[in-house]
Amino acid sequence: MRPRRLSLLALWLAMLLAGWSGLCGLSASAAVAAEAPIELRHGTVTTSVDGVLRTEPVELSYHWDRRHHGRPGMASFELPFRLDAAPETPWGIFIPRVGNVFEVQLNDALLQVYGDLSKGNGADYAKAPIYVPVPGRLLRQGDNRLQIRLRADSARRAGLSPVVIGPAAPVRTELFESAYAWRFTGSVLLTAFSLVVGGIAMGLWLTQVDAQGQGRGGARRDGIYLWVALAEFCWAARVADSAIAEPPLTWGAWGVLMAACYAGWAASAMMFCFHLSGWARNPRLQWLRWPLCAMVAGTVLASSLALQRDEPLWLTGWLAVEIVFVAGFVGAFVVATVRRPNTEQWLVAGAALVSVAFGVRDWLVIRLSDAYGETTWVRYSSVFFGVALLLIVLRRFHTATVQARGWVTALADRVTQRERELAATYAELEAAARDQARTHERERILRDMHDGVGSHISSAIRQLQSGQTSSGDLLRTLRDSLDQLKLSIDSIHLPPGDVGALLAAARYRLEPRLAAAGIALEWAVAELAPVARLDAQAMRQLQFLLFEAISNVLQHAQASVLRIEADMRGRSLVLRVIDNGRGFDAAHPPRALAERAGAIGAALALESRPGRTVVQLVFD
Repeated sequence: MRPRRLSLLALWLAMLLAGWSGLCGLSASAAVAAEAPIELRHGTVTTSVDGVLRTEPVELSYHWDRRHHGRPGMASFELPFRLDAAPETPWGIFIPRVGNVFEVQLNDALLQVYGDLSKGNGADYAKAPIYVPVPGRLLRQGDNRLQIRLRADSARRAGLSPVVIGPAAPVRTELFESAYAWRFTGSVLLTAFSLVVGGIAMGLWLTQVDAQGQGRGGARRDGIYLWVALAEFCWAARVADSAIAEPPLTWGAWGVLMAACYAGWAASAMMFCFHLSGWARNPRLQWLRWPLCAMVAGTVLASSLALQRDEPLWLTGWLAVEIVFVAGFVGAFVVATVRRPNTEQWLVAGAALVSVAFGVRDWLVIRLSDAYGETTWVRYSSVFFGVALLLIVLRRFHTATVQARGWVTALADRVTQRERELAATYAELEAAARDQARTHERERILRDMHDGVGSHISSAIRQLQSGQTSSGDLLRTLRDSLDQLKLSIDSIHLPPGDVGALLAAARYRLEPRLAAAGIALEWAVAELAPVARLDAQAMRQLQFLLFEAISNVLQHAQASVLRIEADMRGRSLVLRVIDNGRGFDAAHPPRALAERAGAIGAALALESRPGRTVVQLVFD
């Protein structure tokens, strides 16, 4: 009996443990179920459109433009749900998309207001997902009711997506933050990326020049950079709209601007392809520019009509035409790439095909289907296109830089070669100049000897031939010739402008002759500044002039004293030759003195009477 009792006791304990475990498991499951997020799809909606009030059941999502053909109005959604127990943890509400302006109530308590429900075409909060925290103890066990009242503007993608309510941690971190990152943060990053790419391209367009073509005003800029910049700037403005809840313009003007930016991006991207494929250099394909302009103009017109008439189908229809044209253009570009493939065109062709595919998907889902809360895909495919453009721009810039470096190297080589040639030419010219200077110097010496020594020797010969001259006159003539020769030799070594050295050489050569002639020499020469304009030729002229004046004293004046004066009067140098001879008629100065004074730019002044004759030269 004892073993049997033990077996029954063990069985009873096992059943008890199993029951307890099952009860605990059910309790845990119930707790998990009570804390799981709830998706709200079913309820009722009361709408007011053009003064008509209507209440009906609703199953979210609710696409306002599709349900009411783009007419503006008001809506109130009642979304009931039931809880088995009041939550013990904080809850939150996640709304993927709702707008345009709205307010959220839970169990008749106002939780949050976004915008002014009484004002149409103002703010638009349908661009970013919404998270609304639920205050503690507002939820109750049993029936609960979530109410969302909204104002819908025409053609602004108003409506309400399925709503999720549940514990704050999973709803916020797993649902809201992920959706917010994709739609809002992603848009901000895309905008920044497009601005960076556009800024780089615009900088290159402003600084780089197309080396293969010349415009009317000279070298032209490479248009490929300009179209990249315009495409990225247009797309940056278009994507930035996703982060702007309150536009700076009225909705009509802002909506047209955003549509124009979208078309501008597509047209600029196609113009980029137009240049990249080489079609811009083909005169037969220049007509393609006009459909691109018409595409932008048509988008502006269609969006204006859609907003003015509250009929989004105008823009929807035009976008279909635009997609067909873009698809045809991209198809032609892909065919051209296949025929003449290169890395740049393959990159752009791939990005263009993805963009067209995503654009078609967005048009079908966003513009035609009843689905609400979907995000456009083309904003993300534009990253591929932007990356392709950036790679091409950087690749071309690198190529241009390498080419420029090659040009700089070639130019440096040519400059070096020219410098060698110029150095050789300069050496030849310098040698020729030295030879020419020596030749001129020889000619000068010969001319001086002819004019000075030669004339005196000729005079001596004529005196001998006449037989009427005295030995004294002949001796003076020969002495003048010898002095002239010595002075000519001295002039070779005279520094230009140094009048003091010239006077010292004349004194050295002529003082013995003056003493032999019985003429006392008085010397009154101060320290003299150089005369800048007296070069070697002028110094010889001054030497001849001085010799002429002294020679006249020796031959004709019958003087007993000769005085040489030279000093500085301010910045002027004054030179005077004074004798006490019989004088001459100062009204008729010797011709040789006047000509030589004029040749060296000196002011000549003569004063003469018996007992005092002054020949004065002034150098300013």
